[in-house]
Amino acid sequence: MKPMDILPSWRVIFYQDARGRLPVSDWIHGLPGQAQGRVLKTIGLLKEYGVRLGMPHCRHLRGKLWELRVAAGRQDYRILYAALIGQRFIVLHAFSKKTAKTPAREMEIAERRLADYQARTQERN
Repeated sequence: MKPMDILPSWRVIFYQDARGRLPVSDWIHGLPGQAQGRVLKTIGLLKEYGVRLGMPHCRHLRGKLWELRVAAGRQDYRILYAALIGQRFIVLHAFSKKTAKTPAREMEIAERRLADYQARTQERN
């Protein structure tokens, strides 16, 4: 048995707002088929490798925010997430990449959603 075989996988949860909406899940389902597959495959890598997943698939942004980097044809996508206690990740926000740097506005949306999640669940990490 290889060491990788005994490492538990991570759990990925999607941010759900107070009204029960899942904005990232809805965004994924609105993507074209090939892009949707690439996004789901990359989320699967995060689940499998957890914090050991590195470039070119993920990169730290600031604070608790990380980004999953997905290329699908000529379009790039970013999925912003954070690690939680208990080998879990919360997927907070997603968007089509149009600029070289991740826009501050996109990071602020993810940070607001993380704060909302933590306030509603009383979870701090």
